[in-house]
Amino acid sequence: MARRARSVTVAALGGPFAAGSVFVLILVALLAVMSRADWPVTFGAADWAVLRFTVWQAVLSALFSVIFAIPVARALARRQFVGRTFLVTLLGAPFILPVIVAVLGILAVFGRAGWVSDLLGLFGLPPLSIYGLEGVVLAHVFFNMPLATRLILQGWQAIPSEQYRLAGQLGLPPRSVFQTLEWPMLRQVVPGAAALVFVICLTSFAVALTLGGGPRATTIELAIYQAFRFDFDLGRAAVLSLVQLVVAGTAAVLALWILPPLVLQSGLDRPLQRWDARGALCRLQDAIWIGAAALFLLLPLSAVILSGLIGLFDMPISVWTAAWTSLWVAMLSTGLLILWALPVAAWRGQTKRGGAEAITLLGLAASPLMIGTGWFIMIYPFASPQAFAMPVTAVVNALVALPFAVRILVPGMRQSFTDYGRLNQALGLRGWPLWRIVLLPRIRARLGFAAGLTAAMSVGDLGVVTLFADPDVATLPLQMYRLMGSYRTDAAAGAALLLLVLALGMFWICDYWGRYAET
Repeated sequence: MARRARSVTVAALGGPFAAGSVFVLILVALLAVMSRADWPVTFGAADWAVLRFTVWQAVLSALFSVIFAIPVARALARRQFVGRTFLVTLLGAPFILPVIVAVLGILAVFGRAGWVSDLLGLFGLPPLSIYGLEGVVLAHVFFNMPLATRLILQGWQAIPSEQYRLAGQLGLPPRSVFQTLEWPMLRQVVPGAAALVFVICLTSFAVALTLGGGPRATTIELAIYQAFRFDFDLGRAAVLSLVQLVVAGTAAVLALWILPPLVLQSGLDRPLQRWDARGALCRLQDAIWIGAAALFLLLPLSAVILSGLIGLFDMPISVWTAAWTSLWVAMLSTGLLILWALPVAAWRGQTKRGGAEAITLLGLAASPLMIGTGWFIMIYPFASPQAFAMPVTAVVNALVALPFAVRILVPGMRQSFTDYGRLNQALGLRGWPLWRIVLLPRIRARLGFAAGLTAAMSVGDLGVVTLFADPDVATLPLQMYRLMGSYRTDAAAGAALLLLVLALGMFWICDYWGRYAET
């Protein structure tokens, strides 16, 4: 019994305290908003329409993301070619790409004045219109299809190569190989990937703000923004926040429940050879899917880069000031994320119970706008809320990134405790020496990746800051949004390129520190 008590001292207080602080921050914010509401508040027909659209666009986004991800992941699993490593790396780019930058690239390619519309005009066809449900789903697929592809590709890579070798020796056709080896894996991996994409799309704000917004294309998050920003109807905002918390929270818990850790079957680590995929038709199909995925990702990014190079010289000085603001907000978010994620991951790594991780999911399920507004309501009697706009934005960004960081860190923590737990007890290691000597060196790569992900997401966030930022002080995404609203397209394109460089640069620096820097 003493040995068990000794093994959990590393997170006996830190883990529960960190997870509890997340819960308190969100609960207090919700109570503050509810306290300012005029009750009773009814959930009217317009609110039901918002809820239906939110769920429907998330269902469609998750469905199309997974449907397209399956053949792309299968093609990448079956083929080795020049540039494959780059393409797999590119699949991770949309997840760290600032939303407002991706939207600008999507508009440049698929908008009414975009490349595809120009091509259709050559054949006398009308231009595309991607505002509304179509645009929201298209943008969500752009962001989440690569994520689903990476998750499903891991499933394919987990199938031992000896099983494919045996299938080749038995002369099984591709259909039999799919039914015997691949379909069982897909049944395990696909539901969790779809649930994760569904949760992400439920809480999307910037996509709906730029590509939706009409009466028929308003998400719950956007409706909360409208209730705060334009109507100051805290009662409706509080009710919508509760609805989003229940819907997104339930979906997040289900995603955590049906996304089990992948069981890696034992194998001899021989090079993977797919005897079932040597036919010309299979090669053609894989080439089509890989080429289509590459174009779908590269065209918007290329549009941002090309238009941004032209617009760099038209950017006002306020863009550079906003870039500096985004940098320090992102660094503050990353620091807070590390302070939260490390003790929670250590706590989760020593117990089989998922309570700690479930609490962190509140950051993903709750409305960031609700959290920010609740804290500004509490700040208002004592100070100007605008003075705290950036620190509160940093806190909210860290809360949103926390579930992803914990999922990244927990496997490394659990492995460290499994491998060195008894030795730690024998040497009496605990506290900071245990972190410095044992834990941090072995999770450094994971920590660098999680920190880079947080920094990139924070530097490109367009959320709470849209409500309370001072007109003279803005982050780079907000300043870019203002330039787009004033029809300064070239300057907005230059700001988009600068934002893209900052996001990818911060991610690369943190990830490089984790993987290659001297310990």
